[in-house]
Amino acid sequence: MVVKIDDVARLAGVSKTTVSRVLNNRGYLSDTTIKKVHDAMESLNYQPNAVARQLFKKETKLVGLIFPTVDNPFFGQLVAELEKRLFDSGFKVLIGNSMNDPEKEETYLKELISNQVDGLIVGAQNRDISEYHTSNLPVVSIDRNMNEDIPVISSDNYQGGKLATELLINSGAKHIINTNGPVNLKTPANRRTQAYADVMASHNMVPHTYVIDFNWDINKKERIINEMFKEYPEMDGIFVTNDMDAALVWRTAVKLGYKIPQDLKIVGYDGANSTRVLLPELTTIEQPIDEIAQVAVKTLIDRIQGKEIPAEQILPVKVWKGQSV
Repeated sequence: MVVKIDDVARLAGVSKTTVSRVLNNRGYLSDTTIKKVHDAMESLNYQPNAVARQLFKKETKLVGLIFPTVDNPFFGQLVAELEKRLFDSGFKVLIGNSMNDPEKEETYLKELISNQVDGLIVGAQNRDISEYHTSNLPVVSIDRNMNEDIPVISSDNYQGGKLATELLINSGAKHIINTNGPVNLKTPANRRTQAYADVMASHNMVPHTYVIDFNWDINKKERIINEMFKEYPEMDGIFVTNDMDAALVWRTAVKLGYKIPQDLKIVGYDGANSTRVLLPELTTIEQPIDEIAQVAVKTLIDRIQGKEIPAEQILPVKVWKGQSV
């Protein structure tokens, strides 16, 4: 009698799909499930059909994208560019907008794995989700430290922080504040604040970093920014580590009677296309968003194909000169 995959599934007490996933090393499966399937195959002396396995292993040509929000110029442009480049490479995308919610992110991740996407590109927040560590899927991270097995693509955050702080100092600012957050997020973006602190120390200036959490809504951010102005009335320069918050700082400063850049000099970070159109006056550190997307897509395809890739790839930044410094 020819043993079929249905026989293996029945003996192992799992679905036929689960047996196929074990055979082809696809998706997240517990060690217990894998052992049940292997024990059943050994017991039945099951020999997988090579042609069937080859058909099953055919790429789905689907890639999952998980990002905290597309309601942000940087992430919106990045996701759009990733989708375009993946489509040009023959892939369609499934997008998970996690809204910085770990439960929502985990739900999206499990759903993408169950849909047998060929790989994931993630820029979300929650590195401790187990599927990131146990899934057999190729994963590429953008500006997030997930684990040692997931390669990271980022801009040169340290150089960006250095350029921003030196620009403020060279234009005459004496009391420079930095905003950053959330502080518990494991991301290369924290190097922006480290560079700020190093440059300030090298000029014998005292660094002050003010936490404005990325996850807060606009009303809460504006309340905190107002508190910052009260707490640091001597502030004459500020390096804001994303452009959305820089715009809020600018708006609050104007409401409080500050003139930009005479009373307060502002440097942001990101330089997305829409920000430059809507607020071209903002001086900012421009990330190479399109190039980040290009490198991320190439890296994911290389991973899918089993090629060796570097653990981290850092892309250069430059200054977009507005009128806020």
